[in-house]
Amino acid sequence: MAEIEKAIEEEVVTPDSEEVDIEIEGEEPTTVEEAVNETEEFFKNLAEDMSDEVLQRMSNQLLDDYKKDRVSRKDWETSYTSNLDLLGIKHTEMTRPFKGSASVTHPLLSEAVTSFQAQAYKELLPSSGPVRTRVLGMEDDEKVNQAQRVQDFMNYMITEEMEE
Repeated sequence: MAEIEKAIEEEVVTPDSEEVDIEIEGEEPTTVEEAVNETEEFFKNLAEDMSDEVLQRMSNQLLDDYKKDRVSRKDWETSYTSNLDLLGIKHTEMTRPFKGSASVTHPLLSEAVTSFQAQAYKELLPSSGPVRTRVLGMEDDEKVNQAQRVQDFMNYMITEEMEE
């Protein structure tokens, strides 16, 4: 043990001092006004220097991309709103007791249900299937094979054929 500590002490060498040279390319501002001007130049609105044609083309592209995004996620939005309806969350404009108040009566309950469903899904429906079988009594190859066939068939029926 003493040999290891001695080897560690020998390996640790700390230099007395180090020098670091830093070179910055370009001229540094000499006055506060120059520094402020450079900062303002960096943060200026680029659209003010662009032509109207370029701005129109960019805005058309942005609007087209936005519309494509809305169309592509339409199914998701429909599913999301219908699932909120199933949870009992209806989005309505409330004016009582004050304008903009929540219309959900028990948001904690809906949050708990959603959290439970997200966490328990893997346990309730594992990828290998929800059904497990075991042989009661004396095991032999015929009973083990039969239990496996029953398990496979029941998992197939539950995951593929049953509606609910």
